[in-house]
Amino acid sequence: MKIAIYALKYNEKVKSALVTLTNFLINNKADIYVDYSLHKKIIDLKEFESIREKLFSYDKLNKTFDFLISMGGDGTILRAITQVKDLEIPIVGINTGNLGFLSTITIDNIENALKKILNGKYKISNRCLLSIETDSKSVTFDLNFALNEIAVGRKNTTSMISIKTWLDDEYLTSYWADGLIISTPTGSTGYSLSCGGPLIMPESESLVLTPIAPHNLSARPLVIPAKHKISLKISGRENEFLVSLDSRINSLKNSTTITIKKTPYSIKMIELDGGSFIETLRKKLLWGVDQRN
Repeated sequence: MKIAIYALKYNEKVKSALVTLTNFLINNKADIYVDYSLHKKIIDLKEFESIREKLFSYDKLNKTFDFLISMGGDGTILRAITQVKDLEIPIVGINTGNLGFLSTITIDNIENALKKILNGKYKISNRCLLSIETDSKSVTFDLNFALNEIAVGRKNTTSMISIKTWLDDEYLTSYWADGLIISTPTGSTGYSLSCGGPLIMPESESLVLTPIAPHNLSARPLVIPAKHKISLKISGRENEFLVSLDSRINSLKNSTTITIKKTPYSIKMIELDGGSFIETLRKKLLWGVDQRN
């Protein structure tokens, strides 16, 4: 079995979890490939001295990998998917960060969780992605897709912007707001939720359009089928606006029309027993908790 390990940040919690993880995988005869940047930081540490020759590095993934293990918080998983792209490598997260809504394995449960994965006792949750295109040849994105959301917002101004919105070339409305979030079901528990958007089950074939601080109180979040193409054109006092793809920010000119749609491929998240979306809602967001009970 060939397993990739990725971490965005390196600290004592990551090191401790990594020692447990790598030793367990080696004892179970897995081939371990560590992200090149992380590999450089750990390979000469005494904690990995006895297994050093069995820790390989990678700088690019391919379809020969069976799993990718992300070590960190949800932001680390969002970075990890930029390596996976359309390779369909299943991803599982070990939470060494804070909330860990996507990274569901706790540090004290690494061995038990990995046993289940190696024995095939898990299911795959397919998570849809959003892609973005523009009508300008001068605009390029290093990575033009997002797992959580694509958001547009104002730049260098306290004034609101106008966001003309079309669904499949049919005019929907103009949002007069600080911005607009187009969220996937996965992203419905993030930025969209904080702006009043609904929670959506991961398997739902839906997207959410959530305005950010709209001036018109009738501009409420809108749930649409994921099959729709969304086109946006922004105007305002400034000549540019911001586009965020899972917090990767780009600046575009107001004359630019952007088109957002679901990608033909998805990200495969590993879901263990007790790690379902509903279970995570209760544990991480305290869904339905009443302090009176």
